[in-house]
Amino acid sequence: MTSIRIGAGLGFYGDNWEPVAASIERGGVQFIASDHLAELTLAILQKDRQRDPALGYARDVVPMLLRLWPLMHERGVRFVCNAGGLNPAGAAQAVRAAFAARGWKARIAVVTGDDVLPRLQDTARPAADLAHLFTGEPVAQVRDRLVFGNAYLGAAPIVQALDAGADIVITGRVADAALFLGPLVHALGWKLEGATGPQDLNRLAQGLTVGHLLECSGQGSGGNFGSQGAWQAIPDLAHIGYPIAEVWEDGTALITKAPGTGGRINFDTVRQQLLYEVHDPHAYHSPDVLLDMSGIHLHDEGHDRVRLTGARGQPPGDQLKVVAGFRDGYKAEVTWGFSWPDAWDKAQGAIATIRQLLKDKRVPHDELFVEYPGLNSAHGALAPRPAASELNGMNEIWTRLVLRTPEKSAADGFGRLFPWLALSGPAYTCGFHGLHNTSELLGIWPTLIPRALVEPGVSVELVESAA
Repeated sequence: MTSIRIGAGLGFYGDNWEPVAASIERGGVQFIASDHLAELTLAILQKDRQRDPALGYARDVVPMLLRLWPLMHERGVRFVCNAGGLNPAGAAQAVRAAFAARGWKARIAVVTGDDVLPRLQDTARPAADLAHLFTGEPVAQVRDRLVFGNAYLGAAPIVQALDAGADIVITGRVADAALFLGPLVHALGWKLEGATGPQDLNRLAQGLTVGHLLECSGQGSGGNFGSQGAWQAIPDLAHIGYPIAEVWEDGTALITKAPGTGGRINFDTVRQQLLYEVHDPHAYHSPDVLLDMSGIHLHDEGHDRVRLTGARGQPPGDQLKVVAGFRDGYKAEVTWGFSWPDAWDKAQGAIATIRQLLKDKRVPHDELFVEYPGLNSAHGALAPRPAASELNGMNEIWTRLVLRTPEKSAADGFGRLFPWLALSGPAYTCGFHGLHNTSELLGIWPTLIPRALVEPGVSVELVESAA
């Protein structure tokens, strides 16, 4: 029975691509799928695009492909990524230019059509449409502040690009696991369009599970492993190998990694990734199939090999998820530390002084957020707080204050409230950090949109880079 091997690429913008090189050199892969877009990455890319309209894509795609293409070209490995972000055409152009400068030729496909901002801004749409996915608030509350809106596409345009002969496929916002499902559908001859039978849907469910297990790079092979007392046994994280899946025509999959790499593939590391960001294991939604994980069986075969079977699929819904971003004011933050003795009381006195100054000067703000790095910044209100006597006895208390305000001038002036405290406030131990640190906030608006309004506008363009 035919099988193919697909390897994990990046798990986020800025991730390490050396483990990808190891998968290409020693892992026997035919495809790499690389996920550059964490949920908030589009907000980062929007700020890039505001500075330069030619940007808006994950710029690590260029140096990464310059590193990987010679290895890929020699072995016939093909590459799929969503590094296009808000500007897939710009990303493809940047890659083509970098390749041309080196005399390299590659067939590069760009997928567009996920941009649905005009539909979100359309005031003619009923008020109930495009409501916030979790709060139900109408989109009219943010419509005039929206700056991007992108639907999560499925695997179909990736399959189309690969069928057309693309060596490299660059998309915008697609569902993370679709980056992996596309090559599987293309190479194994699975049915995607019109898949209604249990066999077809279960294969897609298996493929979607494979994508979910591989989409977070090293997190699927022992990185970020949270099992108490077990993470210390994960070997050689400095040379971690990203997960690789060998997948057969019937959907059976073997999760492994390249020989000679660090990390660990076993029942525990795989099941941790399986449940990552899953709200309902019986109904994991994607544009291509509705996945039921309840029948999944993970069989640990040892030697960094876990066999995956049992995923079940149902037809997907008629809506696509959208992530939109809107201008949501500004923030400024300042951090400084107070030392023993009375470290806690000193911090509280300084915070009270800042609150009083904000009141006296009538600084417009929505929130003054306070946290204590090393004490509660990881777990917030869930972190148990020691008694005041114990806190006062600590060597140091670090304090972080963040002002959230609708006015840029208020954020710009926040840092000026602090320097005088160096000589006129409670005794502190370290200088202020972030006195001139204003940034614009982008709020996220998740919603749903009928897929029939999006998919007819999706297009695939294939262009060969030439020296």
